[in-house]
Amino acid sequence: MTQEVKIPNDRIGAIIGKGGETRKFLEKMLHVTLEVDSQSGLIEIINKEDSLSEIRAMEVIKAIGRGFSPERAKKLLDDDDMILTLIDISDIADTPQKLARIRGRIIGREGKAREQIENMTGALVSVYGKTVGIIGMPDQMNDAHTAVTMLINGSDHSTVFNFLDRKKKEAKLDVLNYYY
Repeated sequence: MTQEVKIPNDRIGAIIGKGGETRKFLEKMLHVTLEVDSQSGLIEIINKEDSLSEIRAMEVIKAIGRGFSPERAKKLLDDDDMILTLIDISDIADTPQKLARIRGRIIGREGKAREQIENMTGALVSVYGKTVGIIGMPDQMNDAHTAVTMLINGSDHSTVFNFLDRKKKEAKLDVLNYYY
């Protein structure tokens, strides 16, 4: 079976990796063959075994294409429950100025807001072009998605971080209640 994924041309090098190491790793780990067209940005995934490998390969390639480093994108392979979600901010940001403002709110000064969201949720966040990518377990991803959506909609950073702090405390309490 074959699937195709289109990624931005400037991310093709990240898919291939230095000396082809990222591509080789993905092919070996997922039992697929990757045909990369560096002119169009089209990557063909040729499945050798099962459709789960094909889906995982598509997710990792999409993640790298949306700005995650290959090392961070490979986290999708750590657990079958790990998922990638993409938030398209082009609908909200209809001008380049709005897009820059929203991206800046999510990233924060020197990347502090993005880093804080990652630290408080355990999810990984990437802001690239007109999308925000989130990698994590379902509960981590949901909290990070809500936090990013709050920032997109104009909530104060302190409100967002208070929300995440509350969610973190609730999760800890849930674990304690489960065991005791």
